Amino acid sequence: MSSMFAAGAVVYAKDLQRLVRFYAGVCGLPVVDAGPDHALLQSESCQLVLHALPEAIAAEIEITTPPQRREEQAIKLCFAVRSIAAARAQAPGLGGQIDGSEREWMFQGCRVCDGQDPEGNVIQLRELRVAVAD
Repeated sequence: MSSMFAAGAVVYAKDLQRLVRFYAGVCGLPVVDAGPDHALLQSESCQLVLHALPEAIAAEIEITTPPQRREEQAIKLCFAVRSIAAARAQAPGLGGQIDGSEREWMFQGCRVCDGQDPEGNVIQLRELRVAVAD
């Protein structure tokens, strides 16, 4: 895989491995590099760096069960997925949640739905809806 990508983000994690499992499973991002304090997940178009919070900071952060959604954040990460329904089914087992199908909408040719990762960070999934020629 080329080291080039179209867009990327860094997310700081209280529980690094839990977030790695979530983003690899739900968003289909393969882990291409990992160390004790980080993981790099990358596709052809997206690079996501998950970085462990320092222990002193992580100790001050409480993640509820289920995690409280952090809707007041200035950034929402968006990921292309093959199937929102499949991601929705997989998310709870990985500690996250994708909103129900009644909360989906269409935007620029994509079916779109919000959700959250295991630490409450809001994400958006976009499923490309390709028109089939008759």
